[in-house]
Amino acid sequence: MKLCIALDMPSMQENLALAKEVKKHFSNEEIWLKVGLRSFVRDGRDFVCMLQDLGFKIFLDLKIYDIPNTMLDCVYECHQLGVDMMTIHASCGKEAMKSIAKFLRTESSNMRVVAVSALTSFDESGFKEIYNISIKEGVKSFANIVYESGIDGLVCSIDEVSLIKSISNTLCCVTPGIRLEDSNNDDQKRVASVSVAKKMGSDFIVVGRPIYNANDKFSVIKRILSDM
Repeated sequence: MKLCIALDMPSMQENLALAKEVKKHFSNEEIWLKVGLRSFVRDGRDFVCMLQDLGFKIFLDLKIYDIPNTMLDCVYECHQLGVDMMTIHASCGKEAMKSIAKFLRTESSNMRVVAVSALTSFDESGFKEIYNISIKEGVKSFANIVYESGIDGLVCSIDEVSLIKSISNTLCCVTPGIRLEDSNNDDQKRVASVSVAKKMGSDFIVVGRPIYNANDKFSVIKRILSDM
């Protein structure tokens, strides 16, 4: 299991300062950084390149969802940028995902593409209101399509990891909504601790606010790494 720190702070300067301090204090650990929609829209490709220059692997979390050709063009640009993992929406369908998987094979790309299943901000009623099925049913359907399409895996809550792994243990599970035992859930509905994520078989955990809202960020990171 790998730790991915979400860089979602209000400014590029704050995010970059945290990244530099993480590299300084944890140079021997393989810690990834997640660049989300807010940071990418505000700070752009140059910010990603700055993080790459520090030696980090980058998870670009834009949750792409469009027609197949547009999605493929976007995946191409992410591949050219050299990011290590990116997100699409599982709702985009099998045609889009198959074309993406084919492109990655053709280019011998090492970039992972993972599909967002059910946002961790959803509870059962919110998910059913949109998809008219339960979260479990929806994620199972998404996971089967992802597996059949040849995409690397899914972004899911801890509640769905075992279900996804039962379809194929090769599917990569990226789990946001990770909280420390004594921290606030914020706007996340389906959360879990680091130790539970490890037990359930998550491949990546994404942690943001519990780290950068802490008085001592590096003690929190040490605690997370020790729980892994």
